[in-house]
Amino acid sequence: MEIFKYMENQDYEQLVICQDKASGLKAIIAIHDTTLGPALGGTRMWTYASEEEAIEDALRLARGMTYKNAAAGLNLGGGKTVIIGDPRKDKNDEMFRAFGRYIEGLNGRYITAEDVGTTEADMDLIHLETDYVTGTSSGAGSSGNPSPVTAFGIYQGMKAAAKEAFGNDSLVGKTVAVQGVGNVAFALCQYLHDEGAKLIVTDISEEAIQRAVNAFGATAVGIDEIYGQEADIFAPCALGAIINDETIPQLKAKVIAGSANNQLKNPEHGDRIHEMGIVYAPDYVINSGGVINVADELAGYNRERAMKRVEGIYDTISKIFEISKRDNIPSYLAADRLAEERIARVAKSRSQFLQTEKNVLSQR
Repeated sequence: MEIFKYMENQDYEQLVICQDKASGLKAIIAIHDTTLGPALGGTRMWTYASEEEAIEDALRLARGMTYKNAAAGLNLGGGKTVIIGDPRKDKNDEMFRAFGRYIEGLNGRYITAEDVGTTEADMDLIHLETDYVTGTSSGAGSSGNPSPVTAFGIYQGMKAAAKEAFGNDSLVGKTVAVQGVGNVAFALCQYLHDEGAKLIVTDISEEAIQRAVNAFGATAVGIDEIYGQEADIFAPCALGAIINDETIPQLKAKVIAGSANNQLKNPEHGDRIHEMGIVYAPDYVINSGGVINVADELAGYNRERAMKRVEGIYDTISKIFEISKRDNIPSYLAADRLAEERIARVAKSRSQFLQTEKNVLSQR
């Protein structure tokens, strides 16, 4: 892997390799773009097959956070950390404290949070060494469980998508097929049920399915049956890459809006559903409630303020549909354009300010 060439192609700013022999820490911090502000992105711990794979994952995820934070309207850039190791057996307190010292050394350029393979308790250990961490325990000033907040954002984005598809945002009487009913999706189902939507659910866990059936009167179907249901809205809330060659021909829903990451297997699948007239709420925008919530901790967490900002996902999704129609592009590309335009405006403003300062100084 030609690291500098890879970074140059996508204009990454910084790659930090961290190791601590005593604790076994092997971590990679990738900072993609700080035009809008400090880079915010979680710390993932995973058993990577190689160091190269870990570096590629850190870089890819960091760039994704730049777009997610920009589209969410946050004054934050994009970054990510991966720690190489098995989160079930390789963790120790010293590892996360050592990692916290590396974050502190970046002096605020990067702020971390919980991600796959890490926990609230791990964030508390990092917090012993640095304040540049969110998602700590409630005793340390955290925003708490993000699932209900993330679900509220998805609910708002789904209503915006419904308005685009059906002419109004009411979900009363609409049938929503929910793929996966974990913590976020269960909270989403509560919002949908309370408004009067009908629910069809599936999950790999029979217990999760039964919980939704009992709570909401949902109809349960098999894992592979969810795509072809007679539903108004399909809500992917489990696996990624589920909009693909096999599933697209089965879809009968007019809207795709859910919490799962990386829902499109390939970009051409976004093109195909656009051509079919399916309204797609881009995943990294509609599921940004969690990052909006933890970002509010940086100003001293206020739940009412955070929820108001998450409610703004409705307007953001609506804006994406406007860009899609304006530029005649699929909504997944319109989401990228929204983020890129915001970064470009701030970069231009900053450049003009610096040039003005330079002119003033030269005249003295």
